[in-house]
Amino acid sequence: MKEESLVHVSPTPLDLLKAIPEEELWLQSQQSPGTRLGYRSDVLQFMGFLQIRTTKELRLVDRGAVIAWKRQLEIAGTKPATVRRKLAALSSLFSHLVHHHILPLNPCREIRRPRINRRTGATPAFSPAQAAAILDAPDPTTLQGLRDRAILSVGFQAGPRRASIVRLRVRDFREDAGFDTLVFQCKGGHEHRVALHPKTSQRIRNYFVASRHGEDLDGPLFRPVRSRPDLPSRRALRGQEIARILKHYARLVGVNGRYSAHSMRATFITVALQNGASLEDVQAAAGHANPSTTKLYDKRGYNPDKSAAFFANY
Repeated sequence: MKEESLVHVSPTPLDLLKAIPEEELWLQSQQSPGTRLGYRSDVLQFMGFLQIRTTKELRLVDRGAVIAWKRQLEIAGTKPATVRRKLAALSSLFSHLVHHHILPLNPCREIRRPRINRRTGATPAFSPAQAAAILDAPDPTTLQGLRDRAILSVGFQAGPRRASIVRLRVRDFREDAGFDTLVFQCKGGHEHRVALHPKTSQRIRNYFVASRHGEDLDGPLFRPVRSRPDLPSRRALRGQEIARILKHYARLVGVNGRYSAHSMRATFITVALQNGASLEDVQAAAGHANPSTTKLYDKRGYNPDKSAAFFANY
């Protein structure tokens, strides 16, 4: 009887790569962490609807199964934009499998997606007076107040996504062509530079003086405030914390409504256009590849002060 070899041969990196399902490689190929999280959730929801347990079963999905899922989402009252996003996630996965010769056809192909309003975006904006009140709300005598005012100023006067705010490092605040600038890591993984309003620059500097981490170039720009100054935090704030900071000060000054951190971006675009900035310049500042995307955030066409309903007196 042949004796078994006691020598263990470790798998090569290529062997390990081959063992990873193509579905997982597709997910990891998405550059944005937020996109990966959303796509994963959407595909898992689809698999749960069909009670799919394995990748082999997932690869047997046909067009009828996708249509059934779409109808179930619509019956459940899912918003058209959300249905579109979920179908896009699923289609992206199957397109990847077709491209890598795992499947012959994409079952999402030619399935109609719900129409949505392309003229205006759904994100509500603050009025200039509301934005000014929120910016003035943090206490400038405390570290937390200085930090929060700097965060709000970046949001309202530079217009980044909240994910770009939390990815900022100290080194990303720099001088470029004689202007204070922030370098954002944007959606899709590219860098994006925005010359800052002087008030925003000063608020960041005031925050650095109080926080004493302005020389920690590789550390996060915005960090949690610790109760003990001798134990400074080196963790970056999370996106949810940016949203909570905005909502806290909005409520503090009596601004209520369906606002989110993205409302700062919508407000920045609207106010910049309203005050005379060109669409091209605002598009560049917002980091949009297409001006039509910038227009979705422009709320100038919606003026509630002039609503015809106020003249319908009985």
